[in-house]
Amino acid sequence: MKIGIFFGGPSREREISFAGGRTVYDNLDKALFQAVPIFVDSRGNFILLDWHYIYKGTIRDFYPPVAALPASEHQLQVYMESLGALGTAEQDAIIAEVGRRVLPHELPELMDFAFLALHGPGGEDGAIQGLLEWYGIPYSGSGILASAFGIDKIAQKKLLKALGKPTPDFRTITAEEWDTADRGALLNYLTRELGLPLVFKAPRQGSSIGISILREPTPAQFAAAVERSLFRKTVTRDDWHRLGAQDKIVWVQHLTDIREGIGLPVTLSISDEQLVADHTTGMRQEPGLIYHPEALLQALDLAFGATGSVLLTNVDGEAQVLVESFVAGREFSCIVVEDPDGNPLALPPTEIVKGEEMFDYRSKYLPGLARKITPIDLPEAEIQRIREACEEMFRTFGFQVYARLDGFLSKDNQLFLNDPNTTSGMLPASFFFHQAAEIGLNPSQFLTYLIRTSLAARRRAGMKPVQLGTLVQQLDAAVAARQQHEQERTKVAVIMGGYSSERHISVESGRNIYEKLSSSIKYEPVPVFLTGNSQEFRLYVLPINVMLKDNADDIREKIEHAEAGHGLHPVLERIRREASAITSTYAGQPTAQPRRISFEELAQEVDEVFIALHGRPGEDGALQQELEKLGLPYNGSGVESSSITINKFETNRRLREAGLRVAEHRMAARLEWQADAESFYRSLETQFPYPFIAKPADDGCSSAVKKIKNRAELAAFSQLIFRRQEELMPEPATVLNLGFKEEFPQKDAFLVETLISRDGARHFLEVTGGLLTHWQADGTLGIEVFEASEALATGEVLSLEEKFLAGEGQNITPARYAPESAERQRISDEVKAELKRVAEVLNIQGYARIDAFVRVRGEAEFGGAVEVIIIEVNSLPGMTPATCIFHQTALSGYTPYDFIDRILEFGKERNEKLSLGARS
Repeated sequence: MKIGIFFGGPSREREISFAGGRTVYDNLDKALFQAVPIFVDSRGNFILLDWHYIYKGTIRDFYPPVAALPASEHQLQVYMESLGALGTAEQDAIIAEVGRRVLPHELPELMDFAFLALHGPGGEDGAIQGLLEWYGIPYSGSGILASAFGIDKIAQKKLLKALGKPTPDFRTITAEEWDTADRGALLNYLTRELGLPLVFKAPRQGSSIGISILREPTPAQFAAAVERSLFRKTVTRDDWHRLGAQDKIVWVQHLTDIREGIGLPVTLSISDEQLVADHTTGMRQEPGLIYHPEALLQALDLAFGATGSVLLTNVDGEAQVLVESFVAGREFSCIVVEDPDGNPLALPPTEIVKGEEMFDYRSKYLPGLARKITPIDLPEAEIQRIREACEEMFRTFGFQVYARLDGFLSKDNQLFLNDPNTTSGMLPASFFFHQAAEIGLNPSQFLTYLIRTSLAARRRAGMKPVQLGTLVQQLDAAVAARQQHEQERTKVAVIMGGYSSERHISVESGRNIYEKLSSSIKYEPVPVFLTGNSQEFRLYVLPINVMLKDNADDIREKIEHAEAGHGLHPVLERIRREASAITSTYAGQPTAQPRRISFEELAQEVDEVFIALHGRPGEDGALQQELEKLGLPYNGSGVESSSITINKFETNRRLREAGLRVAEHRMAARLEWQADAESFYRSLETQFPYPFIAKPADDGCSSAVKKIKNRAELAAFSQLIFRRQEELMPEPATVLNLGFKEEFPQKDAFLVETLISRDGARHFLEVTGGLLTHWQADGTLGIEVFEASEALATGEVLSLEEKFLAGEGQNITPARYAPESAERQRISDEVKAELKRVAEVLNIQGYARIDAFVRVRGEAEFGGAVEVIIIEVNSLPGMTPATCIFHQTALSGYTPYDFIDRILEFGKERNEKLSLGARS
């Protein structure tokens, strides 16, 4: 069956939609479905996307393509709307760079079914559903009416009030009222009617976009909250002139961010109500409209020469603000699905545990920022009350197939439901898959069930009853046949987790590998969690519901819970019984508790291993040694090479001896610091002038990598990395500006390196390059080096989030070494040759990622000397859905699954060679 996946779209949630569409694309069962990627751009164009663009980190990494971008002094990435007013021919030319335009009447020829991963306006509001109904294409989720109702928070509140259902008290403010109101009197009225705190919401947005909480009746904060929900921003001359040149760029980037700012295009109004628009930038714009961030920079500089304040308004902002009473209590989210008979079935509700911060866009989608506890920790009767209320709302609002319902349990035990979503976020560990796993469905199986259920829902609603009836029968037969072939696949243990500061990223990588393999015809993955310490590795086979917990710490907690003898939660037992008609057909095997397993037992149960660990253990050769004892094939480099590349100091030493460029470096030891901290600091300052880089020598992936600019930061870094206790000391953490829940390992030594700078080069950039090895016909090792990605850091160094999390990093593949294609390729070839030398010197096998800085020397436009300075080597690079190694392999024609398959095949062939060598 051909499944058209609609993702992207015009809404502010387009990046989560893009990442969710990729999840669906990868997890559709390849034995049952053929995926057809339909990317929807921010102007509403349908694009049959070339598959390799699906694996870009963000939409802006590929669309609009670089060739279509206006000249930008600051190299700012933008969305399609920042190109201004474009004619159809101009849009077609841009679309042709990434795929081909699909007109609505062509959709029935491309697909049998539409899976909707679109969010917000244009995706959840009935618009796309109506279009598909017109063309007779069955689609996922709710129908037109329920979708339109599900996005309108104000209409929902009115219905709940009319039905006598509990919902927080509310008022609305229209944009026109706000413009003419006595704002002091309005604040007093809202405070009197609704109390404090007040919650402000953009009524037609999801993912907590445009939401604020007002805790004090402060006029300035009140105005900021209303403006946030209307997608406006008032800026004063003092605010603007307080910023330095670089700060202004960062401020504008944040302001125009569609998730946390107001987005573009905007109007700019000054106090005398004249519109200001700068026409000297070369950006395309209409009078009064500003499309591009750099045009906004110039317009603000121009405006503040004539006025004291300006009002920026997004042209697609909201017309109303919903103001609600704050509910103090426990927050939860519950996925409701239709069972095979069309009745709502609430999955186990998840509690969202956080600090004072709001459960905003970042907290929803970045693992570890908020804890998700499933089921919510309440008595069984209370959980059942939540489930029944969610099922009732599902019926009341006329939802179909599935929905995500959010709510609160107040301190006085009152239950409030609000903000239903007819399209849930579909990242691998989102509520959508997280709760389905509790009944035993992995993402691939859950998607199959939802497609089948959607077909039945469309048929019940009267769409092509005979044709859809036949389609349902064919799918049922294919699912039954699929179950019979389950035992014929190659079993691969995917080992994830660990106990390093990179354990959460390791879980993201492991889950991604699991999901790519589970939807394949060839492999049957077995998720295995590693915990313990360097003296003892403990392995646990995970059931799917534990594997899809939010992060590594949650998984470890569930394992400890099971080992303490705690059985299955009674609510989960109940839901699994209620869902047995689903799981008996789609899950294939019953759910279980985590199971401790020895290496010997692992060798009996699986055919090979994929190590998805990062740092120690995993990249240090220790785990590889255990697997070799048992003859188990594994991915990546061997024991000796891994033990070198984990140690950045030793890696740099060997590369320097081989004639490759590396930064000047030395180890800084705890004993030296403890003996005389002042001498320790002076010694480092003498050898390395500020600023320099400090980082752990044996952790990878930006963990605790810091640019040290002065003595205070050096002292803070030393205190934190040499600390004895687990928790961070607040004062040094503040000095280093550590982010929310940022990990910082404890070590006996750290690595200090010269900060690599431009040093007068004509062009200077940071790159990361992947490689893949294979056995050549003569038995020697061949090394394929991919086109490197250019990595753009928003801070002083690339963060873990920028490297691995969807929508966060800016990676441009291939790297922009030069504007002219021949020169770019010349430089690229030289860079790839250096990276290949690194792999040869270090005897890297399987695959790897090498980070480096590149300088292009010379005054001439072409032919300048190329210098490649190696930063570090990762023998088991991150394999999260958004990591740039998949962007690189796509350019060489490998899908992520193809790449993973090659890695596994190489490990198997190497194992066979080792076995033959041992026998001979």
